[in-house]
Amino acid sequence: MTLRTALIACGLSTLTLGSMVLAQDEMESIRRFDVVTLTDDRSLTGTIVKQNSETIWIDVGFDVVAVPRSSVQSVLRADADGSTGATRDGKGFFSVADDLPESTPNELSKKIGEAVILVSTPSGLGSGFIIHPDGYAITNAHVIQGEQQLKATLFEQGEREFRRVVLDDVEILAVNNHTDLALIKIKRPENDPRPFKFVYVQGMESLESGQEVFAIGNPLGLERSLSKGVVATTNRNFEGLTFIQTTTQINPGNSGGPLFNLQGEVIGVTNMGIPAGEGLGFAIPARYVRDFLRNHDAFAYDKDNPNSGYSYKAAPPRSEFGPPPMLDDDTADQ
Repeated sequence: MTLRTALIACGLSTLTLGSMVLAQDEMESIRRFDVVTLTDDRSLTGTIVKQNSETIWIDVGFDVVAVPRSSVQSVLRADADGSTGATRDGKGFFSVADDLPESTPNELSKKIGEAVILVSTPSGLGSGFIIHPDGYAITNAHVIQGEQQLKATLFEQGEREFRRVVLDDVEILAVNNHTDLALIKIKRPENDPRPFKFVYVQGMESLESGQEVFAIGNPLGLERSLSKGVVATTNRNFEGLTFIQTTTQINPGNSGGPLFNLQGEVIGVTNMGIPAGEGLGFAIPARYVRDFLRNHDAFAYDKDNPNSGYSYKAAPPRSEFGPPPMLDDDTADQ
């Protein structure tokens, strides 16, 4: 049975206020229900009782309709008070949002893909993402390490045309080598006052193994590449920091790019993969990003010292093995 047949069988083919399928401009008045918007812009309203990576089951009051994910454009979940909104956080550098609708990576990439940028330096390139309409953006510290001349490439989709815009007015504001994060600011030409497209940072961490995620970046310079996967584990330890381990493909050039959930929130910053391991990618959790931005003044960049910020080096290796001389006594082998 096709989705259209299922809807007609349930008496839901008319787009009226009395039906459970509503036009887009009528959705806001019924926020006490979940709203599933289809790819043909019709909307199915009810209570979502179950969902997985392939299907959403929605109770429309007198029947439960199974909706294939491939036919879904977005999912808007009901909330308690019928309100949604975004708030600015991190000293105004980033925004968090409440009750963002679920959608597919394909649809989300069309909406938020312009906020993902390519960051290039004389020695290499990486990815980044814009977190503020004034052009503040996040990337990895190792992408810009030791560099001062940065360029940012934006990918803007017009009504008919697609434009690749290179901006060379990029300022480094803060660098934290320990967490591998950097805050930069991109500026448009003076005759272009348009705000930048930006993405939301997840406000309260909500991660679980098996959760679907996707990354957008520029692996090996292949611009605007999207890869999908799941969260393999939420807290993999490396050198005293915990990372999100994901099956999403992470390659050189992805560094500094966003890892998204299906609400389009940044849940992590992709920063490393294991070349010899298939499906072993890692991302810096959003909680480190929020803390870095709230305390960015502690990591303020000094143009006269490209390696500014605290960077704790590893201790030198021993030249001789065995216990140190001052401990070399009768208790050494006990």
